[in-house]
Amino acid sequence: MATPQLASFKVPVTDNEPMRSYAPGSLERRNLEAVLRQMEQELPFEVPCIVNGKEVRTASLAKQVIPSDHARHLCVYHEADQATVASAIDGALAAKAEWEAMPWNDRAAIFLRAAELVSGKYRYKLMAATMLGQGKNAWQAEIDAAAELSDFFRFGVKYVEELYAQQPPKNAQGSWNRVEYRALEGFVLAVSPFNFTAIGGNLPGTPALVGNVVVWKPSPAATYSNYLIYQILAEAGVPPGVIQFVPGPPPEVVAQAIGHPSFAALHFTGSTFVFKKLWKDIASNLDKYKGYPRIVGETGGKNFHIIHKSAEIRNAVLQTIRGGFEYQGQKCSALSRLYVSSSVWTGGFKDQLLAEIAKIKVGAVQDFSHFMGPVIGRPAYDKIMNYIQKAKAAGGEVLIGGTGDDSTGFFVQPTVILSKDPQSITMTEEIFGPVITVYVYDDADFEKTLELIDTTSVYALTGAIFATDRKALITATNKLRNAAGNVYYNEKCTGAVVGQQPFGGARASGTNDKAGSISIFYRFVSARSIKENFVGLEGFHYPSNLI
Repeated sequence: MATPQLASFKVPVTDNEPMRSYAPGSLERRNLEAVLRQMEQELPFEVPCIVNGKEVRTASLAKQVIPSDHARHLCVYHEADQATVASAIDGALAAKAEWEAMPWNDRAAIFLRAAELVSGKYRYKLMAATMLGQGKNAWQAEIDAAAELSDFFRFGVKYVEELYAQQPPKNAQGSWNRVEYRALEGFVLAVSPFNFTAIGGNLPGTPALVGNVVVWKPSPAATYSNYLIYQILAEAGVPPGVIQFVPGPPPEVVAQAIGHPSFAALHFTGSTFVFKKLWKDIASNLDKYKGYPRIVGETGGKNFHIIHKSAEIRNAVLQTIRGGFEYQGQKCSALSRLYVSSSVWTGGFKDQLLAEIAKIKVGAVQDFSHFMGPVIGRPAYDKIMNYIQKAKAAGGEVLIGGTGDDSTGFFVQPTVILSKDPQSITMTEEIFGPVITVYVYDDADFEKTLELIDTTSVYALTGAIFATDRKALITATNKLRNAAGNVYYNEKCTGAVVGQQPFGGARASGTNDKAGSISIFYRFVSARSIKENFVGLEGFHYPSNLI
């Protein structure tokens, strides 16, 4: 693939994908509704494994259930067996040299084309798959499967261009210093979650953009939308073998991949429990590996809003509803802990919060009036309902919601629990559902409450501070410095945008490598410093050796 480098190329100006409103009567709503109807007529789809660009069908089949109508399934997918995973790893390693050697401008062009396919040709199909398969309403599918995914690809190209431009600032007389950013030696394992289609594309896409090869295991509950992403990347020009698509049982596929001597990195989004286990398993395999694997992960959160006595009540109420109940509370960043000053709580916040929540419609995503859809599946539904019961048994007061209906789909009503115990189970443990627990504090105890927020949870992903008093904002920011990797002032704790708010948290929430920024690309490259000398030595002695 030798090719002359005849210019220093600049990538196109990068901006966020404009988001469409899907208002009644709009062209985008009509287009999306048409694709939804077509997809429902054609389902269930068959999804094979894709290894070296070829479809692989196995003897083991599984279904991706439609969570709003669990009698139906969106697709049947072939689960990768041991031979398929082994072939995927071997094929990826075989494809690595040519992919890494491809000129940067050509790799960049492939991902820029993928972004155009996401935002244009396949926009509504990706959204429909996300809505039916993962239970998102139209707006949540738009900001995820269309906007964020194309943003990841476009901004990724911009960030890699900036990364490659990072060069030594000094050169000694007669020499030239350079740094190249090599792909990792081996393959990357990407394990993606159900809750964001965009993350499904970003987890394999980020390492691939800098020349790595990837074995990608998608979430069973997002199989079809992720399969569409694979097809888009292939159409954009990603060569066979560079990204291997291997849906299947997570423990078996992942264990086989991290047990391979050429395993070089894990790119993971999912549960804290699984991430910790994988970290331990990787550590136990260290003697097998050629190097020290990179471990990049974003896991859970127990995210908070703190409402100061100076907060603007109406904004805080509406931001709280969006932060806690958009996508049924199934965002890693979703609000679950709400701390409200007593004067605000009794001064209108409580009444407005309950009155607005009562307006929320819950149901199938095909009905655009539904603000909330289903939770992702049976285990999630049972877990959420169990937490509500535990909260009630422990003395929590359910102010609204607290019920569910699993007769047709997995629907849970938006729930607010008032707790007098700031260490109660729903204040401390991650639920991943539409449940907010409120603790009302005395106005005079603002700083004590900040300490409580900081020490209550093992997580540190997102948080929001609501106050018009600048001193209160500064105090909260300093007291909560390590309590969240993304903090918002007078804005809900969800909704990070690529290129605007790099996303990630620390403590038990992950490695905080900041998806949507240049930072994460450093984790998937291994820098090599090069010094070229232009003037030869005439002797080996230094002046200090002379007498």
